[in-house]
Amino acid sequence: MFFGFSATAQSPRIVSERSIAESNKEVKAKVSDLTDDSDETPIENDEEEGDENEIDTETVIPDDFTSSLDYLLHNWAVDKNAPENCKSRPNPLTTEADYRERLKKLPHLIEMPYNSIVKDFIEMYTQQRRKQVEYLLGLSDYYFPIFEAALEKEKLPLELRYLPIIESALNPRAVSRAGATGIWQFMIGTGKMYGLEVTSLVDERMDPAKSSLAAAKFLKELYSIYSDWHLAIAAYNCGPGNVNKAIRRADGKRDFWSIYPYLPSETRAYVPLFIAANYALTYAPEHHLCPAKVRIPVLTDTIMLNERVHLEQVSAVLKMPLDELRILNPQYRRDIVPGDIKPYPLCLPHNYANLFIDNRDSIRVYKAATLIERRDEVEVSQVAKTDSRSKYTYHTVKKGQNLGSIAKRYRTTVKKIQRANGLRSTKIRAGQRLKIPRS
Repeated sequence: MFFGFSATAQSPRIVSERSIAESNKEVKAKVSDLTDDSDETPIENDEEEGDENEIDTETVIPDDFTSSLDYLLHNWAVDKNAPENCKSRPNPLTTEADYRERLKKLPHLIEMPYNSIVKDFIEMYTQQRRKQVEYLLGLSDYYFPIFEAALEKEKLPLELRYLPIIESALNPRAVSRAGATGIWQFMIGTGKMYGLEVTSLVDERMDPAKSSLAAAKFLKELYSIYSDWHLAIAAYNCGPGNVNKAIRRADGKRDFWSIYPYLPSETRAYVPLFIAANYALTYAPEHHLCPAKVRIPVLTDTIMLNERVHLEQVSAVLKMPLDELRILNPQYRRDIVPGDIKPYPLCLPHNYANLFIDNRDSIRVYKAATLIERRDEVEVSQVAKTDSRSKYTYHTVKKGQNLGSIAKRYRTTVKKIQRANGLRSTKIRAGQRLKIPRS
């Protein structure tokens, strides 16, 4: 999901948007804030449009959708060497009557109509992309309950759980060419507007649970504008500005298939792909599609961390795959959980949670110097004041220093410092002034 707005999208000539604004000013104001996300190709002004009667009817499968499906073939989470859950067989002959009847029987609130475009995308899933659909079926066991919880919280149709298949092919770390990120493909500005944290270390657009809640809220607001789920879904993809423009060019008709020719070419594919995904994953058994086995544990526990931890520390001490930790905690961009800043969650397989608690100290110190330590304070190097007539340099002990580190700094020995200062032991205190023999 990425989009932008232009002056045209807010023009008084768009009667539908004006009426929407009058009836729902609060929602309109919030959605209009998305004008900051201008990475999408902008809507051109009417003067530059040319003849509005010239209709481009080409439907283009989004490149990001295709690349996301291709990535599935290399996704670590899918265990490609595991035996199949069921016996794969060739795709049986399916008639148009079968497609129509099955779509009609889907227990969904959102309309799932059949036409030649929907048919093409159903056959893309069930014929040309069978292996990827099997991978999606396996991954859905982990991700769909997360989506459903968010959709249920906002009282939205549960069939919207299929949208992330179009957005990212269920890849929480997916990044589009435009910079849309995560399983629901939020741009930075949109993500922050819906409460997602984005920093150098943490990107909650990649957090399946938090981004699902944000997406559900956004979809709810879009539906409050259009009162039509197909239009809301289209607006999620290309932005309300583009949908409003298409409504105007279609003489105010507020139906996806009526405004279809006037939408951006990639958005034309978006709703049919969504309908086809609903069909393909629901009727996978009828097409002899078997869910792939995945390495993501369905049972997990979350531990809140109040200290900085690197995923490599957890992986090494608990002897679990680093890639598994990354799949469970995709929001940590550099594999660092910055719990020293504020509490952050660490998601672990259920059978590793107690093991983590038992080994917490070992995890904290494992390669700490190279993986997580950072300097909170630094001392500016200074040339020590010396008396040209003296055999000594004077040093004031800082907190955390010991005779060994001081001796190393001045290229002398601990015994020489002890002798110069009459020390019988190596104990020193912060603020103590020591004579350091000059070499």
